[in-house]
Amino acid sequence: MKRTALVSGAGIAGPALAYWLHRQGFAVTVVEAAPGPRPGGQTVDLRGAGRTVIERMGLLPAVRAACLDQEGIAYVDAAGRHRAEMRVEDLGGDGIVSEFEILRGDLARILLEATPEAEYLYGRTVTALDDRLVTLSDGQQREVDVIVGADGPHSGVRRLAFGPEERFVHPLGGYTAWFTAPDPVGLAGWYAMYNEPGRVASIRPDSTPGQAKAGLSFLSDPLPRMTQEAARELVAQKMAGMGWVVPRLVESMRTAPDFLLDLVGQVRMDGWTSGRVALVGDAGYGPSPLTGLGTSLALVGAYVLAGELGAHGDVADAFAAYERRMRPYVTLGQTLPPGGITGYLPRTDAAIRNRMWTMRLMVSRPLRGLSRRLFFSRAETIDLPAYPELVSGSRPG
Repeated sequence: MKRTALVSGAGIAGPALAYWLHRQGFAVTVVEAAPGPRPGGQTVDLRGAGRTVIERMGLLPAVRAACLDQEGIAYVDAAGRHRAEMRVEDLGGDGIVSEFEILRGDLARILLEATPEAEYLYGRTVTALDDRLVTLSDGQQREVDVIVGADGPHSGVRRLAFGPEERFVHPLGGYTAWFTAPDPVGLAGWYAMYNEPGRVASIRPDSTPGQAKAGLSFLSDPLPRMTQEAARELVAQKMAGMGWVVPRLVESMRTAPDFLLDLVGQVRMDGWTSGRVALVGDAGYGPSPLTGLGTSLALVGAYVLAGELGAHGDVADAFAAYERRMRPYVTLGQTLPPGGITGYLPRTDAAIRNRMWTMRLMVSRPLRGLSRRLFFSRAETIDLPAYPELVSGSRPG
């Protein structure tokens, strides 16, 4: 009989795990709270070992075809002039903007299409866990061998198996509002970022001409839960008085259907497994957008978890091996860039000018190699095992 797995979350980590578990002979069910596949989303990148995992799946051509046309990142002044730039090619395609930049929804779609053998149940969540028995929000129950939370930093599976979110999600001191807006400047492939003390506005290319993916960020202590309407108004207040095209972005934000306000935080846990439950990706070790490594950690975690479940007949042994292999990679992947949140949201005009000067220095020809090694090579710091069942090219029926 096939072993069975139930995975919560149909974003990036969930379908990637479904793909590899099928290669190990599992029958996989994926449950997703959304009513269907979620298109769009913000831009994610593929780096280092995460890119290697996609390549081993045979999906690199499809991903490359769906990637956005990017020039690089530019810090701009209130007039929109580029004050500092880091082009994609400056650090070999592994800088702040990588060679492989793709909308989250497009990558999720590619992974979904690669997993036709998995059963996808939309509009459902996991509401109770009891050893092998999983209860879903529609009342049905499933008895499975393995349960995996791949349901993001606010994971419901983590809450059921490990405890309340407050124990594991650590605020880093800021919030970001994400949404889609009309491109107000003609980005031409640039990721443009404008800073004022404690605040930042950013826009980057979308796959739809004339649109942009926008972010409005600000320093803040943890905020109470609030309605969407209250969140939009709070962001508008925080951004009041900012220059550049921020007033236009705020107006777009007020009606954007994909608006999301979330804290900038990390998920930190001493262990990602308990009984028959494991966490993968942001649910167990979300590194925050500051690191740029969330997608790589999710893809690598899915590959390693499936590989170890195939290599060990006992679930406890497989989970222990998964944690041993992933812990050093996660630790490095969660290392924040210099300055942490204030490196992204400088508190003073002098700090903003210093960051621009630092970027110019990093991309100067004498320091490019050193900059890449020091700040942009963490995604490569794991030697991915060549699990026989996963790299042989055979796919169970």
